Amino acid sequence: MTTEQIYVKLLPIVKTYLPEDVAVDEINPDSDLTGELNINSAHLVDIVLDVEDAFEVEFANEDMESLRTLNDAIAIIHKKI
Repeated sequence: MTTEQIYVKLLPIVKTYLPEDVAVDEINPDSDLTGELNINSAHLVDIVLDVEDAFEVEFANEDMESLRTLNDAIAIIHKKI
């Protein structure tokens, strides 16, 4: 699976948890999930659970700690699939 394919599959998952004050067009691979996109920690856990289901992978605690941007998520997914 390419980086672009992962991004395309990941984007709708993240969009689901965006707060109302964040526009979808503000999302890019370098977007800080909790900073720029204002995704709270509870929703970040939901995103991880949805990603695990969608990509059939499992995030370890250290993966969760390094998850800051969509690029981080893509890198984690890449190494697990």
